[in-house]
Amino acid sequence: MKKITITTREYLIPFILITALFFLWGIAHGMLDVLNKHFQVILKISKAKSGLIQFALYFAYFSMALPAGYFMKRFGYKKGIILGLLLFSGGAFLVAGTTSLQSFWIFLICLFIIGCGLATLETAANPYTTKLGSTETAERRINFSQSFNGLAWTIGPLIGIYIYGDVTAKEGEKLNSLMLPYLIIGLVVFIIALMFMKTKLPEITEEEISNEKSNSETLKPLIKNRHFVLGVIAQFAYVAAQTGIFSYLINFITDEKQYPHFEKANAPYFLSVGFILFMTGRMTGSYIMSFIKPTKLLAVYSAICLLLLPVVSLGISWISVIALYLVFFFMSIMFPTIFALGIKDLGPNTKRASSFIVMSIVGGALFPPVMGWIADNSTMAMGFLTPIPLFAFIFYYAVKGYKII
Repeated sequence: MKKITITTREYLIPFILITALFFLWGIAHGMLDVLNKHFQVILKISKAKSGLIQFALYFAYFSMALPAGYFMKRFGYKKGIILGLLLFSGGAFLVAGTTSLQSFWIFLICLFIIGCGLATLETAANPYTTKLGSTETAERRINFSQSFNGLAWTIGPLIGIYIYGDVTAKEGEKLNSLMLPYLIIGLVVFIIALMFMKTKLPEITEEEISNEKSNSETLKPLIKNRHFVLGVIAQFAYVAAQTGIFSYLINFITDEKQYPHFEKANAPYFLSVGFILFMTGRMTGSYIMSFIKPTKLLAVYSAICLLLLPVVSLGISWISVIALYLVFFFMSIMFPTIFALGIKDLGPNTKRASSFIVMSIVGGALFPPVMGWIADNSTMAMGFLTPIPLFAFIFYYAVKGYKII
């Protein structure tokens, strides 16, 4: 039996460079999930209001994904990546430059600009990764690249410790700890943008690789591709669930009524543990997909999450904590797998389809404030019941919705 490699020698260097981008935006997201609890403490805001941090970032995905897709359709993947990096670095520089204004709302505007950059990068990098090798290994390839995104999520909270630890700053200096981390990020991202400008990347066109179907089939309107439409909904559900779970782990695990032995000062470490499991899930998932169909693995993992979340909501000390950490592990493969399934066999429509799937990341903007509101009016543990319907739809997509008909 012929062994199918994850990529080819021809595409190895581009694959490495694109995988590095997954690491880059993972850092930005990993830092962000530390800020919810931090702003609740230093600015005395509610859980629902702190959820606006995620709203600002993920609403940018909704706003920018289609323009990014049209930009890449005209100018190609490489220029799309460079645009995304420049927006990312520009937003980070703005965060560093406006901390003296001590405004939560200005910070949200800067996050929106960063989010526009991340949306552009994801619109380019996710489909580009699936094209750098055989179509048979597309799901494995994107899961492997996303593993480095998971690695970055573990590092992000550790960088965030510098920010999170600054709870004693006097009035007028509450946001000063944001300056140095975002200045460094802005510089690093800008340097990487310059590197991409100087690097030659193959511009893969979907027309060249779309030989599996006839032209009439591949040019079918996107709305008539059932697996794509359901993929957009499934991705919306997944990102909504993921963002809520990531954003409120610190609140859950430092709840004084349930876990008085956990110190708030160590909260970023707790988040990193979750992200280590998340990264491990993606890396092992990529390997498991070499002998188990990605759709079957997606179905099993989503079913396990459905069983674990009620245990989390019971708030039974260590049992619920372990259940929540296991959710991190089992939802790890969902984003890249749904993405690859949603754009499968779309030929020339792939870039536009990618834009719509990235737009569905707006779920991450809408869900955290809702989950925070439920926690404010009951308990944080009860808030973890809310993602259950979302994982139920993902299970349906994995069993039936992904099929191309």
